Amino acid sequence: MTGKIFLKLIAAVFAVLMVSLVAVDLLASRIAESSYERTLTRELEDKCRMIALEDLSQASPKHLAEVAHAAGGRLTLVARDGSVIADSENDPKTMANHLDRPEVKMAMSGEVGSIRRNSPTMGMPFLYVAIPVREGALRLAVPMSQISMQVGAIRTQMLTATALAFLPAVLVSFWFARYASTKLGAIIEYAGQLAEGNFRARLKRQGPDELGELSAKLNETGEKLQAMFEQLQMESKELEKLERIRKDFVINVSHELRTPLASIQGYTETLLDGALDDPENNVRFLSIIRQNAERLARLTADLLTLSRIELGNTKFQFASYYANGLLRNSMDTLQPLADRKNISLRLIPARDTAEVFCDSEAVHQILSNLIDNAIKYTPEGGSVTLAAYPVTSGSNEMIEISVRDSGIGIPPDDLPRLFERFYRVDKARSRQMGGTGLGLAIVKHLALAQGGEARVESMVNQGSTFYFTLPVHDLGLLEHGAVQAQLTTL
Repeated sequence: MTGKIFLKLIAAVFAVLMVSLVAVDLLASRIAESSYERTLTRELEDKCRMIALEDLSQASPKHLAEVAHAAGGRLTLVARDGSVIADSENDPKTMANHLDRPEVKMAMSGEVGSIRRNSPTMGMPFLYVAIPVREGALRLAVPMSQISMQVGAIRTQMLTATALAFLPAVLVSFWFARYASTKLGAIIEYAGQLAEGNFRARLKRQGPDELGELSAKLNETGEKLQAMFEQLQMESKELEKLERIRKDFVINVSHELRTPLASIQGYTETLLDGALDDPENNVRFLSIIRQNAERLARLTADLLTLSRIELGNTKFQFASYYANGLLRNSMDTLQPLADRKNISLRLIPARDTAEVFCDSEAVHQILSNLIDNAIKYTPEGGSVTLAAYPVTSGSNEMIEISVRDSGIGIPPDDLPRLFERFYRVDKARSRQMGGTGLGLAIVKHLALAQGGEARVESMVNQGSTFYFTLPVHDLGLLEHGAVQAQLTTL
């Protein structure tokens, strides 16, 4: 009888474990496959949009193959009539018309198309993602084997971890049949909760024996699964945040470019329609065109500056400089602009030996932006004061530099967003003065890149004071790398 009970218990335990393993395997495989495919689809869509910025209609086969290899898939450019303009793996002249492809149809209608199907050309299943472009549709395809490999690896790990976690239960049941049957019921219930996705559930401590150790291992597995799940949620939110930032950036840039371009186009058409021979207006129209062209040039230059800093392409030349010398150089550069508005530029110097470890060109750009803004928003006869004094940030010695003006001030509600890209307190007045909306964003990025920070204090009709800090000694930033993670999230 003992042998029969033992065999029945072992058979029951084995059956329960097998059922649990199958349930975990099925659920985890489906979740992993679905999650990975959604993530891969979004990645392919983003890659297509980045590739679409380049004109591929005239690209050589070699260059097209390099772009496709970098994107990790097969790249196809389809014309609006369905004919293949370019393909990274086949001769487009020998390829069939793609107008009947589901993903191409959706892209032709202005939507993003994605589908899993067999490739008539390659004879194997692919995941296709197509986006609308000027020529028609741009499609990127990756073999489904990539998804299968990822899901298979996760499945193997899950099965191995679960099997190892359940193995002690079989050993314990050999010695403690009745005791084990009661305890295994709780373990099986917990396994079911994990299979249902309830990773926050925990087993009660079952004592110091083997079942207690098994409970601890299962709880550890649940904690790891919970941590993995929360990490996936955080990554998903981060991706959504980055996508929102990207969309906002595209919208802002498009809006900033539209106004000067429309003005240039309008006045150019007016001149071509006959105003060129009008001596009263032709020079004025050309001046307006030149002003808007200069505005576009400034906007482009500021965008390139921000991009280089964020991507790490700006190589800073850090060295020690006298703080007062940096301030006086910037004041001398902006003195003519202040004189035209009868604005007094004053300096409250630091001690003569005060030094900062920085990139002089970057500091000059920061000060130029801040002083230029102060002069713009200070009425005639006002004053702009520069000052430098030592401060401490944690264990680091810093020099804080301030630019104070006696201008119109900034409303409190606008202060938290003042350093954002394209944010303006008075949009109409800022554009009228030629601002791009990127100057303060550049100030903040350059200050962070040198180990400091930027801030502002202001009251309406009482002026504004902008501050930024610079380290006294080398902080070991290794020319921008140590702060790269901060810059890309601003």
